[in-house]
Amino acid sequence: MNGQGWLEGLGWFGGLLPTIVAVLLLAAITVTALGVANVPRPTSPFWAILRGSLQLAALSLILSGIIGNPWWVALGLVVMFVAAVYTASRRIRASRAQTIAVGTAMLTGNAVVLVIVFSTGAIEFSPRYALAIGGIVIGNTMSIATLTGRSFHASVRDHWEEVEGWLALGARPIESTREIARTAIYSALVPSIDQTKTTGIVVLPGAFVGAIFGGASPLEAGRFQIVVLAGILAAGALTAIILLRLIGAVALKPDAEVFTRRGGRPFASRR
Repeated sequence: MNGQGWLEGLGWFGGLLPTIVAVLLLAAITVTALGVANVPRPTSPFWAILRGSLQLAALSLILSGIIGNPWWVALGLVVMFVAAVYTASRRIRASRAQTIAVGTAMLTGNAVVLVIVFSTGAIEFSPRYALAIGGIVIGNTMSIATLTGRSFHASVRDHWEEVEGWLALGARPIESTREIARTAIYSALVPSIDQTKTTGIVVLPGAFVGAIFGGASPLEAGRFQIVVLAGILAAGALTAIILLRLIGAVALKPDAEVFTRRGGRPFASRR
């Protein structure tokens, strides 16, 4: 039996086997390269790939049964959003109050974008498109919230003498970190801005490629993609700005690990 016949004999698993082999080889290259370079935690990419594979497998099975049902799609988006807020909050080591701030910022950014996209008719309002665009925007606002919080936290520590100087001059805590917050917001948006600027030249985004594979014309796929990219930037900007408006009032130097909240004071360290 030749190779093709052997794969056909394996049925569904035979169609999946080349994918498994390719992914394992790519993961092995990643782990080996990081190990040779003595990079910390070189096996982390492997575990990330494994976890992502299992999650995608579960998601694929679930979506096949709910893609046409608006209520199940709405529930799916809620689950995605909660997981995104949890992940972003954990990455910035947020307190309970900060977690609420992360959720508020992300919810605002996502809601505004989805309302505009569907109310204007730019994208057809259907369970399939709501799930696709909602999932993409939620995932990107999660990353932007994480980058914003981490960059802000690190910059406050690095420029604490400047912040302390403003406080000594009578500035309110939110005013003393204003410039740091602006820089953190822009830094968090840079990856999305660069992706948008290089789309079609350097980058072929996933939404565009997915629409092509789904049978859409290149023009239709391009229209879908530019709406998605604009939505990511809008949702990300709103998320970052609102997040730092809510957590940016720092009265004491934050410790290296996490902001905390004590009494009614702004977010600050235990020291």
